[in-house]
Amino acid sequence: MANNTGNTILALLTGTAVGVGLGLLYAPQSGKKTRKQLRDESDHLQDNLNKKYKETSSQLSEYAAEAKKNIEEKLEKTFSSVNNKADDMLTKLEGELGELKKKNSDLQKELKKK
Repeated sequence: MANNTGNTILALLTGTAVGVGLGLLYAPQSGKKTRKQLRDESDHLQDNLNKKYKETSSQLSEYAAEAKKNIEEKLEKTFSSVNNKADDMLTKLEGELGELKKKNSDLQKELKKK
């Protein structure tokens, strides 16, 4: 979204610069005055482009920070979920191991009786 806005602004500024340049070239005034106007307009456009660059850069930085935060939150939730599931599986396996030990003990007792 910021990229489209930046492209639109750049196109607008470029069109303005071309239009102003052509208008000044055909204006009925001295070459010195026309060159000064072109230089002033060029400086103004450069200032506008620098300002837009800073704004876009700032917006992208904010977007990247927000995206990073969201990814970190999702990873934390995923790791937490996996950890809980692993704990549940270990508890279940420990229970089953306990049952197998008990059955093994009972079987050993049964075999000693015979």
